[in-house]
Amino acid sequence: MKANSPSVALFIPCYVDQFYPQVGIATLELLEKLGCQVTYPSGQTCCGQPLANAGYARETVGTARHFIETFSEYDYVVCPSGSCTLHVKEHFPAIAGLEKEQEALEHKIYELIEFITDVLKIEKLEGKFPHRVGFHSSCHGQRGLHLSSGSELNQPPFNKARKLLENLDGLDWVELGRTDECCGFGGTFAVTEEALSIQMGKDRLADHLEHKTEILTGGDMSCIMHLQGIASRSKQELKFLHLAEILNQALS
Repeated sequence: MKANSPSVALFIPCYVDQFYPQVGIATLELLEKLGCQVTYPSGQTCCGQPLANAGYARETVGTARHFIETFSEYDYVVCPSGSCTLHVKEHFPAIAGLEKEQEALEHKIYELIEFITDVLKIEKLEGKFPHRVGFHSSCHGQRGLHLSSGSELNQPPFNKARKLLENLDGLDWVELGRTDECCGFGGTFAVTEEALSIQMGKDRLADHLEHKTEILTGGDMSCIMHLQGIASRSKQELKFLHLAEILNQALS
């Protein structure tokens, strides 16, 4: 480890911690391979996003305060989730007495791919992943954090994840018919509008199946979990991996 390696704190979302711990492990291993000094603050809890999404934003003051106090000492905070990153950066309530810490934290928390491309300034990874990969652009990451361009906007197309993935030896990037359509998960939307949520997920999967995706990936395990559940119940032969898992395997 280099002496000037950035001090990175891992912020792991609840659903990764509880259902997909391998994604957290892959994120840790990947960042270490890229030269970062990584710590996992064991006192971290939920950031409060589910409460806020359900309309209880005022009840998230406690979780927001705890998050700020837990992560403020680190150079960077990195999270393998666009939705949780966006919540912390833009949706936290203002907390009296922690204004400076809160403002500083907003500028040093990054989604994983954003951190690799924008902070570490890595444009190409030397690795191998001989599979046909379809990418799901999650709404918060795309339209909130601007990790990729939106098809509804008049702007040059870009995708930070694609920039890293398509340089891997053997990886075949799948060109979808609808590159940035919502999968229907939407947090509490999947609970309150179950039928609509499932149909949106089926439509998203149909696009991948039509274009012969072998492995479906993305930056938010919540969206991938939603799509994986629908695919499993429909007995569709698709594999699902988080971006961190693909990059970590490729660099191995």
